[in-house]
Amino acid sequence: MASFIPRKGPGGKRVWQAHVRRRGWPTQVRTFDSKAKAQAWARDIESEMDRGVFVSRAEAEATTLGEALERYLSKVSAQKKGKGDASIIRWWCALPLATRPLAAIRGKDIADAIRIKEQEGVGNKTIVIYLGLLSHLFNLARTVWGMESLRNPVEMVRRPRLPQGRTRRLRDSEEARLIEAAKTYGGEIQWIIPWAIETAMRRGEIAAMRWAHLDKKNRALLIPETKTDTPRRVPLSSRALAVLDSLPRRLDGAVWSMRPDSISQAFERVVVAVRAAYEQECKKAGVDPDEILLKDLRFHDLRHEATSRLFERGLNPMEVAAVTGHKTLQMLKRYTHLRAEDLVKRLG
Repeated sequence: MASFIPRKGPGGKRVWQAHVRRRGWPTQVRTFDSKAKAQAWARDIESEMDRGVFVSRAEAEATTLGEALERYLSKVSAQKKGKGDASIIRWWCALPLATRPLAAIRGKDIADAIRIKEQEGVGNKTIVIYLGLLSHLFNLARTVWGMESLRNPVEMVRRPRLPQGRTRRLRDSEEARLIEAAKTYGGEIQWIIPWAIETAMRRGEIAAMRWAHLDKKNRALLIPETKTDTPRRVPLSSRALAVLDSLPRRLDGAVWSMRPDSISQAFERVVVAVRAAYEQECKKAGVDPDEILLKDLRFHDLRHEATSRLFERGLNPMEVAAVTGHKTLQMLKRYTHLRAEDLVKRLG
């Protein structure tokens, strides 16, 4: 039988402490602000014990969301390559919700918190990332941290639909114009642009390249650290090798001196410069400039371009994935944008 003991709570308000005792089970104790809630909780616990399915909620009820987030930051985030978790965790910890026990958090509580984030004007992709971290935390708490009774309330929250992936590819004379403008701009970006188009490498992978990883005899470049934690060897085309042959050797063994963010900034400046030059060219010729040409281009689009070209050269999905490092065909599909006019040539 359960017993209910009235006690003096915060501010002198009366609270009720429920005690559930069953032979063969550890005593369960929890405090409520009303006797009705205490009785309802006790009935649930006794029912689970009678059916042999009871799992202690003590740790989930004693651990706040904030405490769990700090544990996640030190135990899980510390093992990740990226540092983005820290800002996400700080945001969740700053909410009043962070003082609540994990067992007391409902899907509605999380949905209400996410609405605050939406009011800050962030995009759907960011919202999904914030929910994803919290969902991972609850799953870890349940499966690894010993809180088997805990449910994942994030599963009850409707996630926003992500926008379609970018489909931007180089068109008409864009590649030639970009490379020529990059030469005028100067610096390493003039070689990095054709290199990215030939290898489909990620920006961070390019910035981390070292001469020691080049196997020139077998025309391959080792990428020891990747986004997917799987090292890979990238086969090098004749054009890619020509890019390397034109580079000066650095004393520190690195191929490039540019950081990932510097690569993007230099690329953006080249795009702005080449678009301005193109508009001047059109003005002199007395024609209207193309509204799309040399606009809305990002450095990462070169990876899309390179991936699509690999398919157009006749490589199969497994061969393309070996070059690009995509782990799933679904992700590879998102990076592949084949042109109908190019496929027509192969159809005959």
